[in-house]
Order: sequence, then C-alpha cells, then structure tokens
Amino acid sequence: MNHNGSLKATVIVPARDAAQILPACLDALKNQVGLTWGIDYDLVVVDDGSRDATADVARQWGAQVISQPNAGPASARNTGVRHACGPVVAFTDADCIPAEDWLCYMLAPFSDPRVMGVKGVYRTRERGLTPRFVQLEYASKYARMRRQEQIDFVDTYAAAYRRQVFIENNGFDEIFPEPSVEDQEFSFRLARKGYRLVFQPLAAVYHRHDLNLSEYMQRKFGIGFWKAVMLNWLPDKAFSDSHTPLSQRLQLLLMAASLGCLGIGLVWPLAAWLGLGLMALFLLSAVPLLGFIARQDGAVLKVAIPLLMARALALGMGLVVGSLAPPKSIRRVRKGLSLLERAGKRLVDLLGGGLGLVLSLPVILLLAVAIRLDSPGKVLFVQLRAGENGRSFKMVKLRSMVQDAEQQVGEGLIDIPQSGIGCKDPRDARVTRLGVFLRRWSLDELPQFWNVLSGEMSLVGPRPEEMQVVSRYNDAQRQRLLMKPGMTGPMQVAGRGRLDMDARLRLEMDYVENYSLWKDLEILLRSLPAVINGDGAF
Repeated sequence: MNHNGSLKATVIVPARDAAQILPACLDALKNQVGLTWGIDYDLVVVDDGSRDATADVARQWGAQVISQPNAGPASARNTGVRHACGPVVAFTDADCIPAEDWLCYMLAPFSDPRVMGVKGVYRTRERGLTPRFVQLEYASKYARMRRQEQIDFVDTYAAAYRRQVFIENNGFDEIFPEPSVEDQEFSFRLARKGYRLVFQPLAAVYHRHDLNLSEYMQRKFGIGFWKAVMLNWLPDKAFSDSHTPLSQRLQLLLMAASLGCLGIGLVWPLAAWLGLGLMALFLLSAVPLLGFIARQDGAVLKVAIPLLMARALALGMGLVVGSLAPPKSIRRVRKGLSLLERAGKRLVDLLGGGLGLVLSLPVILLLAVAIRLDSPGKVLFVQLRAGENGRSFKMVKLRSMVQDAEQQVGEGLIDIPQSGIGCKDPRDARVTRLGVFLRRWSLDELPQFWNVLSGEMSLVGPRPEEMQVVSRYNDAQRQRLLMKPGMTGPMQVAGRGRLDMDARLRLEMDYVENYSLWKDLEILLRSLPAVINGDGAF
C-alpha cells in the first residue's frame, strides 16, 4: 500500500459497529492509485468502542487498528491523528467508498504551501428519488463552492488537513458525542484565523444517502440541534458560510413564520392568508434549486418540494430544541463578538464612518493636491490587507511614500527576532517629505472611512496587516484575525509603530477576548490625544 511519493499522508477512518460496511471502504482505500505522481500513505482505523468484529475486519484488510472506549467520531479522529506519521491527515467515514483516485486528488492542493485543508465531495449510486434528491442538494452546494477561491466549510466524509495545524488547533471538539457538526466547527475555527481551506471537486467518495423521508428528517433534525449548540460560540455562522446558500436560511424563517400564521389563522382568518403568502415566498426562494434539479435529473422534481419543506421543518425544529434545551454538559467560552455586539459595533461604524467621511472630504481634497505637487505618482495608495478571518480587502490611504515603495519593501522594516516579523523603521527612506507630515498626524488614513462604511474595516479593531506578514503568522498570532481591522485600536493608543509584533499581539488579543462597546468608545476618545502626542507615529 506504500508507494514512492513526495507527500506522506495518513488516512484515518473512525468506526463503531462497522464490521458489515467497513470492508468496502477499506478495499477502496487499500487500492488507491496515483495519476501523475505516486502517493505514500498509511491507513489507520480507530475502533470507537465497537461491540462487533470491527477491529478484526480492519486488521484483515491490513489497516493499523487503534481501539478506544466509545467517545464519538470526533474523539476517534483525534486519536488517529495522534498516531499519524505523515504531514497530512486525511479523513473519510466507514460508510463511504472512496473513488480509486480520491486520495491523489485530496493531496494535490497541498502542493500549494498556503493550503491547510481540503474538502472533497459526495457521490451516490442509490437510485431512489430521495437519495437522488440528497445528491442534487449536495451538488448544488458544490456548484456554489466551485466559485470560491477558499472556503470555511469542510466535512469529514472527504477531508484532509496539515497535521501540524490540526494539532495546534486541538483537532475536532470532543464535546460532540455523535456525528453532527464537529467537522464544520473545526473548519470554521481554522477559517476564522485566516487559514486557507479549498474545495476539491475531483476527490469523491460514494455514500448511501437517506433512503426515505424519515431518515432525511431525522438527520436534518440532528444537524439543526447540534448547530444550535455550536452557534452559541460561533454566532456569525448563523448568517453565512461557504456551503449553505442564503435561500436555505431564508426558507427556515419563511417556514416558521408560515406555520405560525396558519396556526393563528384557525382563530383569525386574515393570518391564514398571510401564512399562504409566506408559503408562496418559500416556494419562490426554492426556484433556483428546483431549476438546478430540473436540469440535472427532472424526475426528482416529483419529491423536491415536499423534501424542501421537510428540510426546513426538521432543521428549524432542531435549531429551536438545541437553542432552548442544549446539553447541560456543554460549556464553551466564546471568542469574538456576539450577535448583539456585532450589530452594535456595525451601527457605530456606519454612523461614525459616514460622519468621518463627510467631515474629512475637504481635507482629503486639499491633501490630494499637495501630494501631486510634492512627488510624482497617484494620490491614493491601494493595497491588499488582511481583514476579518484573513480575507483580503483593498485598503485605501493617501500616498505617503515614493511611487515604487512596494518594490523597496525590505528597506522600511526592522527585524524583530522574537516574532520573526518586522516593525516600521522611523528612518524609512521611502517616505516623502509630505508623507512625514501625513503620517505624523495620521492624515494618510482618512480615506479608510470608506473601508469602514463598506464593512471591510471598523472604526476600532486590530490594525489591518499586510498579506505577506499574515502569511508568516504563527497560530497564536492568527487570533487577531477574529475581528475586523480598525482605523484605530489598542496599538494606536499604546505606542503605534514603535511596538513589536509580540507587544501588538498582546494588546490586540486582550481587546478581542475582552471586547465591549465601552472599550471601543474609550479607544476612540484616546485616539485624538495619541495623534496629537505623536508617540510612535512614523
């Protein structure tokens, strides 16, 4: 099973009472082939407290077997990673049959050193209408993910990660006792730190999808239940992720509102008509998916609408139950903003950013003329910076350096041995005569009010870092990517450019972990005196 190759991987399969289904999975994994280059891999089966011959079957197929008391698939996968040898760990499930080229395609994206995780796809050989609907449901989401340069949603039926990053982030959260959203939660955590996760549509595993309405609703209820638990500490994922379209979230609300109105309609007829109108909107929101199904497999339209309604109902019920009655044993400290804090911060940004842009516009126009007279080049300097979750955005500033400053980037940095990342040099020769004045009074940053209004930045937050610097962050330093960068922040009121990366990290992580709106207001009030004082302004 070992071949000569440039990348070593360990394939991990958690299994509980899987003696009947495991042989097909292991046979497929044992016979993986390379396409244009060899692959080198080990196969590990973690027996998660099975009561049948799962361990014996795995040994018969040549897998390394690790046995543990039943603790759930999240724990089993983590156990497998601790015994892995290669720099990459790949996961699939005991009820999946990987295509013969699955592992080759899963490993291919890791040739890019920026890639830390990979997601593959489901396929099915089932011919019933319900499993065909489930497959098309996945396929429509895969089509959406194909258009994204990087993703935040990785399922473990076909997943791979760099082992070091996996370990540094403590793997899958073992509070999830059953297969649910433990894989989503882990990929969300990585994506929030700016790690690059990618979709690989060529890496396929075959799966037995839900065969009937009962199985489908039961699975969706479980997903909704555990997702509600997860949203307690990742509330922003209630609104968006790279896998789930907005229409599906809208359908949950429309289904709940429609059923509520229809119930009230038993005593107030007008509410019943409103409920029917909301149901019509539900159907309208499903048109894109129904059109996709019609193009791919028209026969599935016979069951599509009932299953869509069942999906919304089961997921919604799961979310309600999980929110109102979560397992008492699950407690997690949230990192980042709550939904209320996020809404309040955005409101302040809209008001402050709009007022700031209006008041600063005359100053910006005068400075634009001065910049053109002082040195050749464009008035505005636009650069890619790392925003929330490491997503790049175009930050706008008034140009304070010579025209080709970015080609001389190394000349303006001082190395900081303890962090390995440079800080600003106060004697930077690239800064123009006018640029010294602009930087001294932070006037070069006035156009960033536009970045605040557009939602890419906040008035207060960690400083927006250059992409090349973020690429050199260690795992601890990536914590500062949990929030939007700010025009001002804890760094700007405590030393600015003279601080090294370690000092900045301590200040900004304290801000992230102990956030409050009052802290934002305090930093805003301290920012003007800091600018006037000029400490670290270069």
